[in-house]
Amino acid sequence: MSKEETKEEKAAGAAEAAAENPAEEADAPVEEKPAEEPPANAEPAEEASAKAEPDWKDMYARTLADFDNYRKRTSRDREELVKFATAEAVKDMLPTADNLALALDQAKDKDDPFVKGVQLAYDGFLKALKDHGAEPFESVGETLDPNRHEAIATLPSETVEEGRIANEVKKGWMLNGRLLRAAQVVVSSGKGKAE
Repeated sequence: MSKEETKEEKAAGAAEAAAENPAEEADAPVEEKPAEEPPANAEPAEEASAKAEPDWKDMYARTLADFDNYRKRTSRDREELVKFATAEAVKDMLPTADNLALALDQAKDKDDPFVKGVQLAYDGFLKALKDHGAEPFESVGETLDPNRHEAIATLPSETVEEGRIANEVKKGWMLNGRLLRAAQVVVSSGKGKAE
């Protein structure tokens, strides 16, 4: 028999004897069990319950901060949407501005009343575009910037150094500081070779 079985039998026998004779129960030696000691790393019950509950103040502060960031982000997005909502409409009007500028460049008599009328229409059109945040930018003489310029050709030039823009075929346009249309340009390949 094992030790466990004998302990169980003794405990069962003592329980039967106590049931038969209650007076002896008081005189019988009581087996004392050692008190269980809590583990060394156990925390008091108060600390354990405090850790179980979330830190409501911290959660509240974080939620407020998240909401404030969301509000700022949506405000920025809304402002940007309003600022650039006209982009497609303005972009569709740029060929008209190009055509008016081309007509003025090709006019032989700048004092002709018809040419003056076209000039007035062109100036009014540019003002309307500017009022909506669209402005042309100059490219001739600048270094080629692929973010702002679209090179459509390279030509030798005696007056413009290599890599710089010699001629502008179509003006580039900005809308509220953002590129709306890249300028179409001719880039100088430097001085031509002597033959």
